[in-house]
Amino acid sequence: MNVLSLFSGIGGLELGLERAGMTVVGQVEIDPWCRKVLAKHWPEVPRHDDVRTCVDWWRSEPRPAVHVVAGGFPCQPASSAGLRLAQDDERWLWPAMARVVRELRPEYVVLENVVGLLDRGFDEVLGSLASLGFDAEWSRRAPWVHHIHASACSSWPTPRANRGGRLRLDPRIRVARQRARGVRGSTSPNLATAVGGTPNPEWVEWLMGFPAGWTDV
Repeated sequence: MNVLSLFSGIGGLELGLERAGMTVVGQVEIDPWCRKVLAKHWPEVPRHDDVRTCVDWWRSEPRPAVHVVAGGFPCQPASSAGLRLAQDDERWLWPAMARVVRELRPEYVVLENVVGLLDRGFDEVLGSLASLGFDAEWSRRAPWVHHIHASACSSWPTPRANRGGRLRLDPRIRVARQRARGVRGSTSPNLATAVGGTPNPEWVEWLMGFPAGWTDV
């Protein structure tokens, strides 16, 4: 199955879908540094920089059929870490993703977002999918993973338990305290508290399930 990835970031969804036997045939990502990471791992895959013009770009030349459209559209409008303006936030880009789905007609759509979407904008997402003929199913991530945002292109999970907000650290995280230095961009105080400092890229790659050196560009 061919995958067109939107809001690709550093390719987390693509990595997982490829491990499931799918093929990435296109990527759309606005952040230049992230596009460098994508180009390192998918050098033959065409890339574009704006979901809002994705349809015109995709149709500008012969392309393979798209069976899956996947992406984590910006979650700041729904995140509890922000103002939760949902559709009133200029970063609410679900309509742009819905247009790609409407125009390219994939068989499946894979979405990722924060849990806050369930009560801030989820009705629009479900309504759009229903109008396009899709049945929707959703699931939450493992209970110890919460998403916080450290940069424009990535979501960093924190090892924080749900029960009472107490940290539940495994031995590898304790070891990582000793080398947690120098991540790109800013980090959340929650993540810094969890690891005892600012995490370096290698540690964050491991925590997120990426191979070591994934972001070396």
